[in-house]
Amino acid sequence: MQQLMGSDSEILVDFSPRFLIYKNGRIERLVPEPFVPPSLNPTDGVVSKDAVYSPESDLSLRIYLPQKAIETGEEEKKKKKKLPLLVYFHGGGFIMERPFTSTYHTFLNSAVKAADCIAVSVDYRRAPEHPLPIAYEDSWDAIKWIFTHIAGSGPEDWLNENADFRRVFFSGDSAGANIAHHMGIRAGKEKLKDFKIFGMALFHPYFWSKDPIDEHETKEVAVRRQVEGMWEVASPNSENGVDDPWINVVGSDLTGLACGRVLVMVAENDKFARQGLAYAAKLEKSVWQGKVELVETKDEGHVFHIRVPDSDNARRLVQIFAEFLNEDETS
Repeated sequence: MQQLMGSDSEILVDFSPRFLIYKNGRIERLVPEPFVPPSLNPTDGVVSKDAVYSPESDLSLRIYLPQKAIETGEEEKKKKKKLPLLVYFHGGGFIMERPFTSTYHTFLNSAVKAADCIAVSVDYRRAPEHPLPIAYEDSWDAIKWIFTHIAGSGPEDWLNENADFRRVFFSGDSAGANIAHHMGIRAGKEKLKDFKIFGMALFHPYFWSKDPIDEHETKEVAVRRQVEGMWEVASPNSENGVDDPWINVVGSDLTGLACGRVLVMVAENDKFARQGLAYAAKLEKSVWQGKVELVETKDEGHVFHIRVPDSDNARRLVQIFAEFLNEDETS
């Protein structure tokens, strides 16, 4: 991270090619974030629409549904099987990306098609304009809004009619995987009535610590400083830096996780891979009474399936994800 002094028009923090922060506090996100509208015209058999979950914060989410689920008459509606409900949190280091960009719209379409599920992709306020823990609070508000549909009387018919609240999954990639984990922990702590999480799937989770997690994690000063610098931007009030429990997840208590199954996906060339592996290992050894599945993709880097969605490995990972969402409870 480069620190430059000067007037308010000069750069204070340079994280090229991702973003710049100027001395007056303005952030310039350098990676394009093209907005893609939802559509009732199916893409690969999937339709989508947006819904506001927090009017006071002007926050929405995007709902994805297989087209065939809305092409039924009244009699068919009474008989049709409800679908697993995927609640998804996007990545981007808490600073970049939105659920409405082409990157995530493409990924959620492919995931819903593969898994035959209903998905909700959550928007949350981003740092540095809204430093952590605001993103966690927004995400929890979105989850509570989603669960207002559990009795079939919420504001969105797609959720009322199609979501199986006995099979709810939290998921996300990178920073979104971090959020998904913390939402699973919070669900366990708050023990809300009728609030049950069936499983959790973490793509390349954004976990870190001041010291390397093991002898295989990178010790390169520049790499570790970059991660620390990103965290400082996202969470400037963290007293312990990257040893804050929000990011040092492996060093925290995992036993309160409120789901029975966890799928952890890591990529061999990802600097966060060792943290993901350690997280899965710690879960398995803890008193948490659940099942852990681990998938490691060789010769790939961080969120490769998002960056290159048409690759063979990306398709394979999406299929593994889909199979996890549809596993039988007794398997």
